[in-house]
Amino acid sequence: TRAVIGPPVPSKGLSFCRRPGFGTVGARCVVKANHFLAEIPDKDLTQYDVKITPEVTSRCVNRAIIAELVRLYRESDLGMRLPAYDGRKSLYTAGALPFDAREFVVRLTDEDSGTGVPPREREYRVVIKFAARADLHHLRQFIAGRQADAPQEAVQVLDIVLRELASQRYVAIGRSFYSPDIRRPQRLGDGLQSWCGFYQSLRPTQMGLSLNIDMSSTAFIEALPVIDFVAQILGKDVMSRPLSDANRIKIKKALRGVKVEVTHRENVRRKYRISGVTAQPTHELIFPIDDQMNMKSVVEYFKEMYGFTIQQSHLPCLMVGNQKKANYLPMEACKIVEGQRYTKRLNEKQITSLLKVTCQRPREKEMDILQTVHQNGYDQDPYAKEFGINISEKLTSVEARVLPAPWLKYHDAGKEKECLPQVGQWNMVNKKVINGGKVSHWACINFSRSVQETTARGFCQELAQMCQISGMEFNSEPVLPIYSARPDQVAKALKHVYNVALHKLKGKELELLLAILPDNNGALYGDIKRICETDLGLISQCCLTKHVFKISKQYLANVSLKINVKMGGRNTVLVDALSWRIPLVSDIPTIIFGADVTHPETGEDSSPSIAAVVASQDWPEVTKYAGLVCAQAHRQELIQDLYKTWHDPQRGTVTGGMVRELLISFRKATGQKPQRIIFYRDGVSEGQFYQVLLYELDAIRKVGCTSYFLMYMF
Repeated sequence: TRAVIGPPVPSKGLSFCRRPGFGTVGARCVVKANHFLAEIPDKDLTQYDVKITPEVTSRCVNRAIIAELVRLYRESDLGMRLPAYDGRKSLYTAGALPFDAREFVVRLTDEDSGTGVPPREREYRVVIKFAARADLHHLRQFIAGRQADAPQEAVQVLDIVLRELASQRYVAIGRSFYSPDIRRPQRLGDGLQSWCGFYQSLRPTQMGLSLNIDMSSTAFIEALPVIDFVAQILGKDVMSRPLSDANRIKIKKALRGVKVEVTHRENVRRKYRISGVTAQPTHELIFPIDDQMNMKSVVEYFKEMYGFTIQQSHLPCLMVGNQKKANYLPMEACKIVEGQRYTKRLNEKQITSLLKVTCQRPREKEMDILQTVHQNGYDQDPYAKEFGINISEKLTSVEARVLPAPWLKYHDAGKEKECLPQVGQWNMVNKKVINGGKVSHWACINFSRSVQETTARGFCQELAQMCQISGMEFNSEPVLPIYSARPDQVAKALKHVYNVALHKLKGKELELLLAILPDNNGALYGDIKRICETDLGLISQCCLTKHVFKISKQYLANVSLKINVKMGGRNTVLVDALSWRIPLVSDIPTIIFGADVTHPETGEDSSPSIAAVVASQDWPEVTKYAGLVCAQAHRQELIQDLYKTWHDPQRGTVTGGMVRELLISFRKATGQKPQRIIFYRDGVSEGQFYQVLLYELDAIRKVGCTSYFLMYMF
């Protein structure tokens, strides 16, 4: 008997409410969406398990093995089928292969490992074994509206088919593909450039199955000669003098893990991965050339072996291979291999440059997306043809409504008590915040060497005045004179100011710390926030040097609004909230939660994921929010601490967690227990949707929320 991937279990054990209808408010219009409708085949697809021996961890190598297998055996053993492969354990065909299970032998020359060992031919044994039929009937039923749940497994198979050709053509990163040929790369500085790419995902929609395409950009290491790359990193010419220890360490960090190819051997372009940089310049380096420990200098070796004269012998060599037996390569004989994504943190200047590249007007973006669809040529895609998938080349037209902006309520002491935003914009002219916070005790630390004390004092006075104009009670004078400190002494400076203020205030605590930061401040901002929030329990507001020198009323107004919220005030509330007119919120005490998980960037294998949960702390206004943050397992999407239990020696088993803390906080703030919970959850892929939903819904219920109306939204 053959297994069949059938329909999902109805509603996965949950009963979802049916949509009651469609909205009618607002001016009707038609918009274009970056979705391209897809037609799917009537036939079912077949899934096979793939086992490669010896096991390979690289998707690229796996794909190369299967590509070679298809090239060798498609006509003889595969019945002319053109399979799609997920790069791991599964292979799909449009119809069954002529066998249920078979072993193939594939020989492939290793991709250059970068260790200095010559590439060699390796033999792989590939077992392809029937797993299941991917049933598309239920997907068609879902698209026709006759089935409640999207059969995610079937959608995933078709998505893999449509990604197959792009995986061969472009550099794949997550769900996106990048190439220097899509649009000319733009320099970001320090040896980096932005590559344009596109995001691609097949989605079930109300109009049917559609291919979602969007433009994206990310940073790649520029394929430069290594010496040019080093010059960009250091911001100076490196041809004339040796590197200082500080500069050598800087380029060592920048180059470690980067793949380079040698340029001194004519047509032989061996590739290596950099493991480090030598402490000595090239002209001082010697190494054993035989077991008798006869030594030879690197300069002599390259001259005798390759006829290559090293010109920049004052520079260190690149170290490649393992640390015990490192090989030395002169910088001038190496070039960075194209197509390496930069996975470290960008500096502020690079982020700004990348944002300029990605910021596009709608018309420009539309043209780029259409051009990408045309370049991808889905109508000529051999895999799409094989599986009978047709993709429209036209953007989907969608009926839309422009909703009216909500009226905002401000304090009655201002000239303008209510405001209607125009095209999503409004300002604070003639308005006062509806609830002003109070700041009696504040101080300022200046971490910017270029800002003089008089300039910093003038800025603080202007900011204090703006806070007062906005409706806050803000003391014009700081507790202490402005304190200047070096960025590398941030912890010492923060604790010094905090303790001096504590002594001067005779036990009363500092309420707000203003911090003036250099424009390029590296880790300083994060250090200030971490120390203030976790060590001192102190609210902080950071301001950049450029804003201190060029004081603008708009900037000061924006900062004053941030300070007001941090100090427990509220800037504005919805008129409809005060009039008890918000559906599903105003009728009974309601708390609104929001949750998301932020994961570390690719390449950061040990960093934790960060879960954040916020919840409203007022009703019926639902304007004021409290937040909790916790670290959890690396790349774990389920929020672990929504509900938790632990053993206390005195109290026994204790229950708690983020939801419970925020519910208690709501009750303290409002004086009542919420009767309805609305929970917004962001950042969950369709593949993890039900897993996250079931786990987190269960966690919320365990807190004791079974008597509440619970609305969980993605």
